Amino acid sequence: MSYQNTEILENLIREIKSCRICESSLSLGPKPVFSVGPESKILVIGQAPGTKVHATGIPWNDLSGKELRRWLDVDAEVFYDTGIFSIIPMGLCYPGRGKRGDLPPRPECAPTWHNKLWQHLPNIKLTLLIGQYAQAYYLGKRRKSTLTDTVRSFEDYLPHYFPLIHPSPRNKFWHQSNPWFEQMVVPVLREKVRILI
Repeated sequence: MSYQNTEILENLIREIKSCRICESSLSLGPKPVFSVGPESKILVIGQAPGTKVHATGIPWNDLSGKELRRWLDVDAEVFYDTGIFSIIPMGLCYPGRGKRGDLPPRPECAPTWHNKLWQHLPNIKLTLLIGQYAQAYYLGKRRKSTLTDTVRSFEDYLPHYFPLIHPSPRNKFWHQSNPWFEQMVVPVLREKVRILI
C-alpha cells in the first residue's frame, strides 16, 4: 500500500478505537478490540470480545483463542502477525452479560465499521466466519438451516469463506456429538491456512 493509504488506515483505526456509538448499552464501557494489517491474507470474523479479551485488549486471548489456534495449527506469534491474520469481530466491544452467557454482538458495529476496514484489506484470500452471527451477516440466505449444517457444508463457501463453530469450551457437547468436525473440517482448514502462510 502507498503511504497515503497507510495513513488513512491508521486514521480509521484511531477513529474505531474512539467509537462510542453504543456506549450506553455496554456494561463495561466501550473498548474496541480488533487487529488489522493491509498485508493480511486471512481474516478472522468472530462474535465479540469476552471479559478477558476486554481486560487485555488482545483479540482471542482466552481459552477460545487457544482452541482456535489449535484448529489452525498456528502459534500465537503467527496468529497475531497482521502480515498474515487480521481479526475483526462482529461486535468490537464486550456486549455485556445476559441470562445465558454473553449478549449478542451489538448490531450497530458491523454495518458501521466492517466495510470501511475491508477497503484496507486487499490481500485477504480466506475469511473464517466463526459462529452464527458472522455467518448470518456474511452468508445471508446462503446459510443452511442450522449452524451445524452450514459448518458441515463448508466446501460450498470456499474459496472465500470458511464457516466454523465457535471454539468456546461451552461447545464441548457439540464437539462430542459431531466428531466429523475434527476428522473432516479441521484438516482442510489447516491445509488452507498452511498454504496461505
